[in-house]
Amino acid sequence: MKKISVLIPCHNEEKSLPLLYPELVKLMDGDTSHEWELMFVNDGSTDGTLDALKQLRQQDARVNYVDLSRNFGKEAAMLAGFDYVTGDCMVIIDADLQDPPELIPEMVKWWEQGYEDVYARRKSRGRESWLRKRLSLLFYRILQSSSRFDVLPNVGDFRLLDRSCINALRQLRESERYTKGMFGWIGFRKKEVEFDRGDRVAGTSSWNFKQLFSLAIDGITSFTNVPLRISTFVGFVVSMLAFIYMIYVFFKALIWGDPVQGYPTLVILILFLGGIQLLSLGVIGEYIGRIYNETKNRPDYIVREFNGDKGRQPAKNG
Repeated sequence: MKKISVLIPCHNEEKSLPLLYPELVKLMDGDTSHEWELMFVNDGSTDGTLDALKQLRQQDARVNYVDLSRNFGKEAAMLAGFDYVTGDCMVIIDADLQDPPELIPEMVKWWEQGYEDVYARRKSRGRESWLRKRLSLLFYRILQSSSRFDVLPNVGDFRLLDRSCINALRQLRESERYTKGMFGWIGFRKKEVEFDRGDRVAGTSSWNFKQLFSLAIDGITSFTNVPLRISTFVGFVVSMLAFIYMIYVFFKALIWGDPVQGYPTLVILILFLGGIQLLSLGVIGEYIGRIYNETKNRPDYIVREFNGDKGRQPAKNG
């Protein structure tokens, strides 16, 4: 009997868990042809999420939980899930029920037909601001046009991954993670299913514009060096224009003379060139910062306990 793991990263989801768990139980009890595992990763929650997970573990042996020592972020929490799940496939789903569990049987159906990555594309994005939707789509267009692999728009983390995909993702231990890009980078046979994304059933989202902007920067710098190339191109063009202007000023002074004037032009040129230089240094600094973080070789997460067992290491799967 094949085993299906469901990975649920959690950060302050105390109010969502009592609503999510019955839906997952309904799903598991309705499919007795597979063995099931629920893997919750508590990503440094400050509410009663951990206590709720411990209660679920006591009443249902199919529930497992990993408690991280602090909030490492969703990307690291998902990596912890990749390390600890034991199923032949894994479904990643949010705890807030914006991703409908009732779509999982369709994902499983396509997986059993040989697809290794069954991803859910949003037909609608639920209750999001107009600005956030437009910025998200703009980001996907930028990343898609600058990457050598497909970065799927309107596709989040809600998907089913075969064990071969899980093992491949476990090998990618970079600290500056953008898992949505990794899903595309590893390849494998993919299948799309569509759904309407709902609204949160409880609690509030921990993602604000600052965190989303940081995630976008991580995505761009992790999978493309186009910003560096743009900086090089802009620097070359500006240098050529400056050289041409220098020749113009030289011959103008040589032929007609040049009384003391042009102070505004000089200030504008200095500020413009200085701005270009600072922008280019900022882009270079982003990449150097990521190189610096990678050279530390720190673990992506630290586990406080697994199912109440402190310091237990993940099972060696694959």
